[in-house]
Amino acid sequence: MIPGLKYNEQGLIPAVIQDVNSGEVLMMAYMNAASLEKTVELGKTCFWSRSRQEFWTKGETSGNVQLVREILYDCDEDTLLIKVEQKGSGACHTGKRTCFYRKIESAGA
Repeated sequence: MIPGLKYNEQGLIPAVIQDVNSGEVLMMAYMNAASLEKTVELGKTCFWSRSRQEFWTKGETSGNVQLVREILYDCDEDTLLIKVEQKGSGACHTGKRTCFYRKIESAGA
């Protein structure tokens, strides 16, 4: 376990995944201590699936892997920012480059 990090009641910490070159936010997923350690060890993003209750390594079925270039955490020690080199067509399971492709329109925007 990485000391100082604060996990929620389920033992999870949110991880924002960002393209190291463009700065684009690609996705957000959850990690537990073991998946974070595996990410550090392998140099590829590994997460904890809340729905399936199991580990998953990004790209193991799609081939769209994320090579870790830097792992940061915020001032409250409860959120990770992982800068990656995205390999393959995209980060989203829908096939899009990013999971954040939908927009809420605002009158003030």
